[in-house]
Amino acid sequence: MSAHSTERHKRKLQAPDFSLSLDQSEGSLPSDAETPDDLDFDVDDLDTPDEAESIDYAHSAELEWENDTPITENHLGAKHPAGSKDEREVDNEGMDERLWRSVIIGEQEFRIDMVAIEPYRKVLSHGGYYGEGLNAVIVFAACFLPDSRQPNYGHIMENLFLYVISTLELLVAENYLIVYLNGATPHRRMPGIGWLKRCYQMIDRKLRKNLKVVLIVHPTWFIRTILALSRPFISSKFYSKIRLVHSLPSLAAILPLEQIQIPDCIWQLDEELKEAAESRIQQEEAEEMNVREVQNTHFTP
Repeated sequence: MSAHSTERHKRKLQAPDFSLSLDQSEGSLPSDAETPDDLDFDVDDLDTPDEAESIDYAHSAELEWENDTPITENHLGAKHPAGSKDEREVDNEGMDERLWRSVIIGEQEFRIDMVAIEPYRKVLSHGGYYGEGLNAVIVFAACFLPDSRQPNYGHIMENLFLYVISTLELLVAENYLIVYLNGATPHRRMPGIGWLKRCYQMIDRKLRKNLKVVLIVHPTWFIRTILALSRPFISSKFYSKIRLVHSLPSLAAILPLEQIQIPDCIWQLDEELKEAAESRIQQEEAEEMNVREVQNTHFTP
């Protein structure tokens, strides 16, 4: 094994201080109206992104601020904000190469296995800004989460958890909202209660306070059940910020979608839900017309 392959590279970068002033009121976002629960689809039958799928996130999904924050490239060619440290390691056999990122969360240092989470990093992206100023839109696409049937699922989710928390702290200056794209996500890709609980508990108190709203797009009975089970460890103030959005047009009425990278499977699901709703309405109208015809035929004097 060559000396070059065993060499460990370290980069230490100093993150700049952010001083941003946001002036967005908490009550400026409308909530969506409820829609019937019978429009939920069996998402296990839908085509969802797999590990090999590649979507072009040319701008917003690179997790960058639109300012002069220093951006570096890691050994995999992916960009990340300054302030973290990457280390490349090779095991004794020279067969397993790992890229680790050291991050600070809650004054404690953690190491993230960046190779393990590389296929799933699109789960978190920057969706631009809303209102006046740098009010960040953070997009979480559940369809990019790993399949729970994988043998190393626990290792992936542990490192993905650290990646999400540390990246969120870098992306957010002050006020922000989260768009949770729940649609087209099979149950085997949905995060568990424990994982969500840890995310909530490790989010910095300031981040919780500055979060204005969580928009859950295409909520299913499963995500409603998750929310109900989460009530014991989620504060009532935080829970009041959750809004259910049942379609992409409804989301577009709240936020501009130009900078939000929405996977094709989400668009597909939205179209199917729309067609199902229209079909249901037509069926109800036809049944009502048949009832009237029967009444007019048999009960007219």
